[in-house]
Amino acid sequence: MKKYLLVAVIFSFFSSVMFAQSADVKVGDIFVIGKAHNNNYKHINFPKANFIAKKGGIANYESVKGEEVTVTSVDEKKDGSIVVTIKLTSGKAFFNSHKYITVDVEEAIRHKELLKK
Repeated sequence: MKKYLLVAVIFSFFSSVMFAQSADVKVGDIFVIGKAHNNNYKHINFPKANFIAKKGGIANYESVKGEEVTVTSVDEKKDGSIVVTIKLTSGKAFFNSHKYITVDVEEAIRHKELLKK
């Protein structure tokens, strides 16, 4: 029984260390936007298609896959999650309508919506 308890403690320690490393994001870090199933990005807060159209853009999620983005600000919410604001490294706007997008970075990295470069 003591062996199982020791293994559980060690496992939880290493998993928390690995999780803490994935959330170590600073302003200026560069990421690549990954591929989401059916263009359903849950943790990258892309605007809805009607808001993109109202601003004169085209809601084509294929155009953002593989694009490099730069972190412009890092904020921590009350619940402990880290939300970052990103912009395209090329200087263009997302969908030709939005310059900045917010991301729940821990979940986006975990679900491979954002990939570290």
